[in-house]
Amino acid sequence: MAYQVTGNEFLSLPTIRESDGAVEGITFLYMQVKGLLELRGNAGLIRPYWELDERRLPLRPVWSRAHCWIPSFTAEEQELRFSCTYLTPVGERGLILRLTVQNLGSAARAVRFGTEGEWAHTLHEINETTELTEGREVYESGWNHMFIFSQKPGLPLFAFAPCISDPQQFAEIDQQGQWSQKGFSYDIFRQTILQPGEQAMLDIPWGVGYDGVAASTSAKELLRQGFETVYDRTVRWLSAREKHLADPKLTELLNTNLFFAFFYASGRTVDTEELCLMTSRSPRYYVSAAYWDRDSLLWAFPAILAVDSAYAREILTYVFRRQARNFGVHSRFIDGTMLEPGFELDELCAPVVALNRYMEQTGDEAFSKHPFVQEALQMILCRLREKRHPSIPLYETFLQPTDDMHNYLYLTYDNALVCYALKALAKLLDRPELMDETDKTRQAIYEHCVKEQNHKRFFAWSVDLNGHYDIYDEPPGSLLLLPFYGFCEAEDPIWQNTAAMIRDESYALSFAGHPIAEIGCKHAPHPWILSICNSLLSGHADSALLHLSRTPLDNGVACESVNEDTGLCETGEAFATCAGFLSYALYTVCSPVD
Repeated sequence: MAYQVTGNEFLSLPTIRESDGAVEGITFLYMQVKGLLELRGNAGLIRPYWELDERRLPLRPVWSRAHCWIPSFTAEEQELRFSCTYLTPVGERGLILRLTVQNLGSAARAVRFGTEGEWAHTLHEINETTELTEGREVYESGWNHMFIFSQKPGLPLFAFAPCISDPQQFAEIDQQGQWSQKGFSYDIFRQTILQPGEQAMLDIPWGVGYDGVAASTSAKELLRQGFETVYDRTVRWLSAREKHLADPKLTELLNTNLFFAFFYASGRTVDTEELCLMTSRSPRYYVSAAYWDRDSLLWAFPAILAVDSAYAREILTYVFRRQARNFGVHSRFIDGTMLEPGFELDELCAPVVALNRYMEQTGDEAFSKHPFVQEALQMILCRLREKRHPSIPLYETFLQPTDDMHNYLYLTYDNALVCYALKALAKLLDRPELMDETDKTRQAIYEHCVKEQNHKRFFAWSVDLNGHYDIYDEPPGSLLLLPFYGFCEAEDPIWQNTAAMIRDESYALSFAGHPIAEIGCKHAPHPWILSICNSLLSGHADSALLHLSRTPLDNGVACESVNEDTGLCETGEAFATCAGFLSYALYTVCSPVD
């Protein structure tokens, strides 16, 4: 099944079926339930349709995406043209569909068009899915002069409502729309006689909120502003942030993934309006709606910082306030409490890396001086010291960058990140003595993590300081990125030998000789899209771009891994934080144009 996607800060439409344009479900973040809520229909929550002379016409959508983010389709049948645009206006707690039918023939035609659907399920999603079975209700309301879907398991949880007319502005807003509702099913439509060349239109806003008033007035606000107004405002927002490359196809790929990362790796909760971060707001991603320091700050954050520094600052405020207590813990809920235990060294370093990048790009030194930031940085330094070997300046981890168990305690990549973090902490905390520890850790890596094979020295993946080591790599934390993080130069022969080893056909997870010869790992034994990103950033841009051209990804959006021969998605659809790193890598390496 192929899907179109769109969304804004409050709402996500992660499953718009390409086959018929149906919206299977809408998702939104909710702080009190620590994750994602989704409204779904059995056949679809929102299903566009059209009829001629009371006969349903088939939909064979032809899709396009304005500014790589606003999906729409057209369909033609029996000299009629039907179009549907899915707009999630920036800054609004809602969405709006614009439907049009045009008579292309020479005779008058009796048409009916609109959307139908049903609210069948409410799902709570954080990695796994649980249905909320209590409190669903539907009622008519004067707030929108239609119906409201509401969930009240005791107190209100949320409401979702359309609005197609406003008696206070009847002259200005007269869509000739009608509606019917039976239980949790509905039909919103317009019927008219179209003369030759004539076109009819129907705009259907939906709002979401804590209760029926909040939801219905959010929809009414969109109706009163008008489709063109909110469309133009959203286009201006997208245009101000989209990036342009010399290659049009790469430009489309970059911006599609950039906006997917922006709106699916971050968002605002419906109940508290707080900005928060997560792996993906799409339930199609297998660990959706949870927070990882690494995923959000090493992958998604650089892309967001490149296009919106003010938003990036707000992200860091969330990170250093909400998430600081558990920095370095495997995964957390969006409210900062622990989801999965287990220490990860790369995740402990990630907030420092992100903060330092923000400082270097914006020059906003005042942010790091805030007491809550300084306190969190001191806590990171204390945790680093707890993980340091008693006599050798190497730092241990419990889990690897894939979140899987390590073979040996000391990972080369993780300790290279420690070097980056210590150097940054020396500046951020005004602790120049940390530069000495940085140098010592770097020397320890060269002393204990460099091994020799076939008379060539290379960086081992992990070591135990007793002579044991392994030859391995993981795309989520690859040895290919050592120069990217400033640990060594790309000309370093030890690093060059390492890169050659893990790309060689003798290394089982290199996939050398296949159409997509990018590195995989045991967590997902196929080429990773993150490996394409790593290749772009480590001097292998030509081969990475070739491999990228051979995969459709997840309908143009980054996924975790793809088949080494066909390029089809194997694991991790709708991987929002990876989409961020892909867009960042493309913009960093490819030729931008004004």
